[in-house]
Amino acid sequence: MAVVAYNRDTDLKNYAGEVQWNLKLSRKRRSKAFTEEAHFCLKQSRGSNSSPMGVLRTRNKQKRIHAFICLCIVCFILYKYLGFFQSPPQTGLKKTRKMGLNTNSSQFTLDGKPFCILGGSVHYFRVPRPYWRDRLMKMMACGINTLTTYVPWSLHQPEKDVFNFHTQLDLEAFISLAAELGLWVILCPGPYISADMDLGGLPSWLLRDGSMRLRTTHPGFIQAVNTYFDKLIPKVVPFQFTKGGPVIAMQVENEYGSFAKDQRYMLFIKEALQSRGISEVLLTSDNSNSFKSGGVDGALRAVKLQKLNQRIIQEMNSVKPNKPSLVMEYWTGWYDTWGDLHHVLPPEDMVSTVRNILRRGMSVNLYMFHGGSSFGFMNGADSDPSYKALVSSYDYDAPLSEAGGYTAKYYLLRDLFSQFNPKGHRIPDIPKLRYSDSYETAVMYQHLSLWDALSFTEGPFMSSKPVNMENLPANNGNGQSYGYTLYETTITSGGMLQSGDNVRDRALVFVDRKYIGLLKRQILELAVPDGKGVRTLSFLVENCGRVHQGKDLDKQRKGLVGDILFNGTPLRGFTTYSLDMKLNFIESLIEAPWKNLPESPSFPGFFMGRVFVYSYPSDTFVKLPGWGKGVVFINGLNLGRYWSLGPQQTLYLPGPFLHSGINQIIIFEEKEGDYNVQFEGSPDLGMEAEID
Repeated sequence: MAVVAYNRDTDLKNYAGEVQWNLKLSRKRRSKAFTEEAHFCLKQSRGSNSSPMGVLRTRNKQKRIHAFICLCIVCFILYKYLGFFQSPPQTGLKKTRKMGLNTNSSQFTLDGKPFCILGGSVHYFRVPRPYWRDRLMKMMACGINTLTTYVPWSLHQPEKDVFNFHTQLDLEAFISLAAELGLWVILCPGPYISADMDLGGLPSWLLRDGSMRLRTTHPGFIQAVNTYFDKLIPKVVPFQFTKGGPVIAMQVENEYGSFAKDQRYMLFIKEALQSRGISEVLLTSDNSNSFKSGGVDGALRAVKLQKLNQRIIQEMNSVKPNKPSLVMEYWTGWYDTWGDLHHVLPPEDMVSTVRNILRRGMSVNLYMFHGGSSFGFMNGADSDPSYKALVSSYDYDAPLSEAGGYTAKYYLLRDLFSQFNPKGHRIPDIPKLRYSDSYETAVMYQHLSLWDALSFTEGPFMSSKPVNMENLPANNGNGQSYGYTLYETTITSGGMLQSGDNVRDRALVFVDRKYIGLLKRQILELAVPDGKGVRTLSFLVENCGRVHQGKDLDKQRKGLVGDILFNGTPLRGFTTYSLDMKLNFIESLIEAPWKNLPESPSFPGFFMGRVFVYSYPSDTFVKLPGWGKGVVFINGLNLGRYWSLGPQQTLYLPGPFLHSGINQIIIFEEKEGDYNVQFEGSPDLGMEAEID
């Protein structure tokens, strides 16, 4: 499960949060209208016949006028806001403009006037929709004038014939909101985006093709890109600057200089955008060490970095003389991986580099301004020098914290950007902070064994050889993207298992459903104890996250990706269960044979509890001391993974995911737990280490 899905009740709650600001803005205007109307009626009454009947007629007239005004206001609210779900989002478009972002000199111009991009990245898919407005208003109050966001193909097209641009993934609504607030937009539609996501934002069903060559002009990949762009690009074309919208530039792919397997590919992507109506400035973005090899003719070359030095400046000037300089990604922090420390960049170091960039007349985009959370299973992984999966938090040590809180970086940047905004431009006041809260500890009171939950999965699927996740006949023939996969076969003796590095990424191994050990990339052998008769051998394999960058994207199939040897002979005759743990699966478990929590529950298993919220829900942080490794679900929504290995110790739980009263919490735990779940008022992202 890679993205939060909302039902209608949640949509209504989200909508209420979105319109609250509009209602506040209009309150003064309505009050003024009533005051003026009252003065008018008073004047009329004084000038009319003062007899009792005259006064009565005047009063009746006043009542009718007030009733009419109230009726108009009610009708306006019903039309404007309750029609939100039936009508397409307003684009906030203005009149057509002639001159967009121009790159023909060393300084950007926009609409013919000098322009400096003060940008910040926010990923709409990592921020709960009810908080979009809050995060963008905080962005504006920091002095930022341009919003940058990636578009994740994997979330918008989870299956070949299924597209999702609704609720949490309503890209048009996000761009419209930016336009309404007065932000310009740089859009990065991919198809590959990296964004530290599973497979760099590419859908895993592409890997069902054994000959697939991602990010090349391989026919299967090109056909899939064309189908996706046919759906995506028409949605963003009307939002272009020259059509009155906020989109001033579009990025072509991402970091192709570090991949560079096909010289024709970048030209194909550029033409795919332009042929579908994209006419704004195109740009490419590459790391400083691959800056020269990642561009395409007709697109401005931009760079990604965390430290600016003279070599990078000289290289940029040599590749694109007399062109504007743009740091498309200045990394304000860094992501974390399991088993490592929480990375931080000192605020003084960050603002010093940004100041240096701006003083040189360059434009800059902060990656990230606000990181948010990799809800569900959307996190990516590192492969260099060895495989390490990313944590669920995408706090990134960004100026705006994971929960939208202000940091020292935020205030330093606000002070700096105020010096580089146009004269006469007043930065908005800082919005009021949303406070987090702690709740009573939830005690797990029911237990469901993994084995008792198998009847609620899709399948089982029978095969002679093990089948990797992507090639399972699950999800309407699109394979399994995320989560766990259970493989079962039979043995008649003890012996030695040899995985040959065909376990991706971790496998809990069971004999007759009793845990015997672990297979993973660093553990390739496991002894199986002797036993009598036919026994069931089970492998519960977790996809911990596909790598998000590098030249091995084609090799990111998960599950059992090849033969597992037992005493030197490949195992055969598999029964396979898909445990992607989507919302419909979690909701279906209500019918499962849950039991009161026993003194010694079996693992792996599901544990159910309740958390009570007395008033309007606030943000909180889920903490699981005493638990081992697993996944947290709140009211059916997948918050993400936890692991005692660290560094991350809490999971961010946004207030909109809760409701007043009783909320259901389900924990899937692999090996151990203390059956209590805490809800803290502040995050714990682990022991810190400064970025080198």
